[in-house]
Amino acid sequence: MQKGLFTQGIAVLLSESVSIERIHKLLQGQFDIGDITYSSEKWAYGGPSFLIPLRTEVNGYVLVDAVDRPWPDGMGDPQQDARLFDAWSMGQFGPFAYPGNLERAVHQGWGSYPEGRQAAEKHRAFVRIRTSYILGDTVGDDAPILPEGYDARQEMVMLMSIAAKLLAELPEALCYFNPGGECLASGEMIRQEWEAVERGGQMELDTWSNVRMYSLPQGEGWLLMDTVGMWQLDVPDHEAVFRKGACEPDDLADFLRNLSLHFLHNDLEPGEAVVAKGPGGIAWQGELYDNGIAHPPRQVVRWQIQGGEIDGIPEKETHLRIGEISQ
Repeated sequence: MQKGLFTQGIAVLLSESVSIERIHKLLQGQFDIGDITYSSEKWAYGGPSFLIPLRTEVNGYVLVDAVDRPWPDGMGDPQQDARLFDAWSMGQFGPFAYPGNLERAVHQGWGSYPEGRQAAEKHRAFVRIRTSYILGDTVGDDAPILPEGYDARQEMVMLMSIAAKLLAELPEALCYFNPGGECLASGEMIRQEWEAVERGGQMELDTWSNVRMYSLPQGEGWLLMDTVGMWQLDVPDHEAVFRKGACEPDDLADFLRNLSLHFLHNDLEPGEAVVAKGPGGIAWQGELYDNGIAHPPRQVVRWQIQGGEIDGIPEKETHLRIGEISQ
């Protein structure tokens, strides 16, 4: 599921439903907000809502709506819940929200927010925050989904500023949830991240993407560590296949984060291989794949240990050398 009607989407999980009027009033002091729209009766497509300008010169807006029920993690079924399934297929829960995203976020919260399980279990409603450039009756059929000068990071920063405000001032706000990155974060974590941005810093990747680890069925001791969520920034995720004990998980997680940062600015074409020095000075070779090993389906760079120091690997084994990426 690619970017379409909506180009990004996040949520704030709530302990109970909150009126759109309260949300509107809370955000008014910080943002230039449009009037509330009450016309939608099909919650999956949109509850009571309002717009916040993002890039009005290209019809860019943030749509904020309040949903008075829990996050629909199953995303519907063509036979049993066709309306919800249709809304999901249209990207109404974010362009990269695949079934089971909240469950996976809960189970894979070991790195940054292990308390997320309790917050997710308590939630009974949510605020949905999405960006779009093709909302409204005046937009033509030929309007581009991604306008000229499109900036995915600008979108994410805008969404995070809204989430930070809600998490700081809504007593009912339990946590931040990014379905495309399958990650949860506390209000305190988001506040600290947003304060860093206001001081001129960059938001950390773990604000909108997760690092996960799985046991693989191929044989005893084989593990998979991957990132999920980099597609929000229009680049591949990364996954590493390795034997238990080959490296420390925390070091490997840092390695994958550094790779993610590197490939924000460097492309890798199908069929190319790349070698990088990973934890312990071990050489890893990566190759682009159309799909990863673990859900959700997405493009990934798959990394495997080649063995030995990077300087000892024959040049013929790599088509593209990116040098050493520190852990």
